[in-house]
Formats: sequence, C-alpha cells, structure tokens
Amino acid sequence: MKLKSYFSGTVEAAVQLAHKELGEDALVVNARRSTPETRHLGAYEVVFGVARPEAVTPAPRPDRVAEEVAELRRQIERMSQSLGAVRLFTSSGSSNDLELYSRLVANDLDPQLAQLAVEGKALAETFEVDAILGRSGAPRRVVALVGPPGAGKTTTLIKLAARYGLAARKPVHILSTDVYRIAAADQLCSLASILGIGCEVLDTAAALAQALEGHRSKDLIFIDTPGLASSEMEDGADLARFLASHPEIDTHLVLPASMKPSDLARTIDRYKFFQPAKLLFTRLDETDRYGALVSESARRSLPISFLSTGQQIPDDLEPATQARLVELVFGAPERRMGTAA
Repeated sequence: MKLKSYFSGTVEAAVQLAHKELGEDALVVNARRSTPETRHLGAYEVVFGVARPEAVTPAPRPDRVAEEVAELRRQIERMSQSLGAVRLFTSSGSSNDLELYSRLVANDLDPQLAQLAVEGKALAETFEVDAILGRSGAPRRVVALVGPPGAGKTTTLIKLAARYGLAARKPVHILSTDVYRIAAADQLCSLASILGIGCEVLDTAAALAQALEGHRSKDLIFIDTPGLASSEMEDGADLARFLASHPEIDTHLVLPASMKPSDLARTIDRYKFFQPAKLLFTRLDETDRYGALVSESARRSLPISFLSTGQQIPDDLEPATQARLVELVFGAPERRMGTAA
C-alpha cells in the first residue's frame, strides 16, 4: 500500500485533494494537527493509503491466501471506520475530538473503539480482564500457556509459579510438553529446581494426562507448551485437542505486546484451535503502543489476564486491570513500564 500525506486548512479539503490526485479508492489512514514545523503547510496533516499493483509472484498456499484476504478485509474495515470518524468529527467542528481520535488510532486502538471513546463511552466497558488462575468451579487450578516462539511463555510461567505458588505457600508443579526445544525445557526445569518447584518433561498427550492424574494433590499445576510457528501448527493438533477436551484447564494465549496489530490478529487466529480462555501479554516494556491489546480483547471477547513488563522474576508481572490498560492506551506519562506495581 502506498502512503501519502496531504496538508490543508481542513480535513475535508485534504480528502478532496487526495481523491482528485489518488482516486476515490484513497482511504484515510491517519489525521492529526500539523506540528509546529509543518504548520505553514496547513493546519492538518492527513495521511492517505492507496493500493498499488504488486509484482507477479508464484501462487501462495491456500491457507496463506485466506490469511491475506482476512488481513486485507481488516485493513479496509479499519480505514473505512477511520474515514467515517474523521468526517464526523470534522463536520461537528471539534478539532480536539479529531486530535484525540487520531492519537488513539495512532496508538493502534481500533477506530470504532477510538470513536466510542471520543464520544464519551468508557473504554473500560469494551473489554474484560480476568487475573484469576484456574477455571471457576474446578477442583484444582491447572493453567496452560500457549503461544508463538519467543513470546516469553517460559519466563512468564516461572513468574506465575513463583508469585502465585511459592509466595502463597501453595504446592506447585510444572509440566513441560516442549519436546521440540529440549534446551528450553531443560532451562525451565533448572529454574524451577532453583525455586524448589517440581518439573518434568512429557512427550505425548497421554503422558500429560497421566501426569495430571498423578499430581492431583498439587494446588496449582502449570503446563508449558512448545512455541509453534505458522508452518508448525499441525504439530500441535494433539496437544490442542487435549487442552480443549479438559474443561478444568485454564489456557492463556501468551503474546508479545510489541507485535504489529496485523501480526497479533493473525496469531490469535492461528491459535483458535487451542481454544484459549484468556490473553496474556508480555514485553510491554518493548513498545509504546498498546491499543491493539485492548482492541483484540474486545473483538474476540477474550479477557486479558496478566501483563509482563520485563525480565525480573517475579517482579515484572502484574495482574491486568482495566484502569491500567486504559491508562496505557491513552498514554498517561506518570507510570512507565518497569515501575508498575
């Protein structure tokens, strides 16, 4: 997609100019007040996007085509919503509303949620949080972490085990099914050993079922899973079926907050067959855009459980709260990553 900025005294004038030059297919990507350095060019800077022909390439796989079509639909919907909101706020004459809307969208918040927030609806009412480990009503707490490679599942699991197991003086046990990366499983069990937590590596769903039965006396059990790339998702089919068939297992999808919104959406789509109950976000210290976290939670009706803000065990982990997430989306400067309680 080709992007081009237009400066004008009004947003509507910029829209007319862009449509005249780029065609009616040009869509608003972002709109904001001009900076002091560019104010002489016009009061507003409006960024437009227009599709450009791609070079001929070999036909992609059918699953890749489906992903690309879904992503294109998301982009078109997002741009269409942005254009509608820009026109609404421009016609109402409220430049402050337009400025806030543009800032929220620039922070990767879904345009529809941004419009609702500007119109006065509490953003916290659009998504849910749930920092309780384990399924409601289950006789014991069994928590599984799933997610892509490098999401931070292992470190997050140790943080959870240390804080909600050891610190609470509850018997904890860790079961690792990551047989694809033996070094990672060994590292996990080494960290668990240092903390005095039992840990074992299992290579089949049947072995996992047997281990869960054998550790019924444990109050809290964590299941670590292999990070599966997009081309490896079929390798996790047996594990996914096992987790989905055991309603007592509380499955959290672990995702880096630093992911691009489009990558975040695609990853959640790929992990649907694990039937995660919650979203858990890591690496909040590696980005300053948090809107996509709230947007995906609202879109999928999946509550956010925990936020990991660094590498320190167990300190850099906090239960998700609506107030904290809204604060991050709106960009409140008083609380930085790494200083959260």
